[in-house]
Amino acid sequence: MTVKAIKMFKTGGPEVLEYVDVELGEPGPGEILVKHHAIGVNYLDIYFREGLYPQPMPSGMGQEGAGVVEKVGPGVTHLAVGDRVAYAGRPSGSYAQARIMPADIVLKLPEAISFETGAAMMLQGLTAQYLLNDTYKVQKGDTVLFHAIAGGVGTIACQWLKALGATVIGTVGSPEKAAIAKAHGCDHTILYREEDFVARVKEITGGKGVPVVYDSIGKDTFMKSLDCLSPRGLMVTFGNASGPVPPLEVGILAAKGSLKVTRPTLTTYVLNRQLLEQGAADLFQRVISGQIKIEITDRYPLEKASQAQKDMADRKTTGSIILVP
Repeated sequence: MTVKAIKMFKTGGPEVLEYVDVELGEPGPGEILVKHHAIGVNYLDIYFREGLYPQPMPSGMGQEGAGVVEKVGPGVTHLAVGDRVAYAGRPSGSYAQARIMPADIVLKLPEAISFETGAAMMLQGLTAQYLLNDTYKVQKGDTVLFHAIAGGVGTIACQWLKALGATVIGTVGSPEKAAIAKAHGCDHTILYREEDFVARVKEITGGKGVPVVYDSIGKDTFMKSLDCLSPRGLMVTFGNASGPVPPLEVGILAAKGSLKVTRPTLTTYVLNRQLLEQGAADLFQRVISGQIKIEITDRYPLEKASQAQKDMADRKTTGSIILVP
């Protein structure tokens, strides 16, 4: 079986992504063959492409997709041929018409959720789920600072935070993105390129600061984010859109109020099947109920994957974007 897929043979810019023919064999023990109907695009993919997260070459690309099970390998009992499924996680390879992959990260997709929504929500939605419910358990009445609130994870997290009863402060890069954030429930938007977000957070909180900051931007915002925290507050750095966070002198955490820092990843928070199913059940229920709406703002054909990543890196996109095989 020959399918079209995106492969990379070296790290670099969007131009290293090649649209090629790939020969698929039969799924082995614990594996399935999935035919994709939609594929998610995430900033994480760019980290792999650029080499921030090393992987063997040549490599597939992409961590998220939705489709139908075409074949099932020996030992797979939780899935069957014809099942509608969605997934997020390694190994890379979702940028493809079809793929053979480990079955243990794949979930049945409820009939009430479309393939496009499934592909757009898994990685970002599961990320929001663990960030708000486990990394720091947001309580009703908490005030939270969330950077890049108009992005894919941000727009999901914003709705989730409002459902939990939190007050949301969100940073954005433009007035247009501020409008998107407000439409998703953000209480206070800060144009971080024009405003001092530390001063604004202190103003909004009456000088107290916030108990938690969620930061996927990285280098450009990390140190100032520490100044937004209240004593014993938690800094959650879960992405590097502006570059990796520089080495940290841990004594700074004491000086700024006995602060805590964590660098979580989805892989760790869904370390086993039970954790994965619990997180997914929470996400699915909130999406089906309409509490969280997944907004797909752009669709690209599979062969335009490099353009999709370029637009995301240039911050031209909001919400979720997908590839259509």
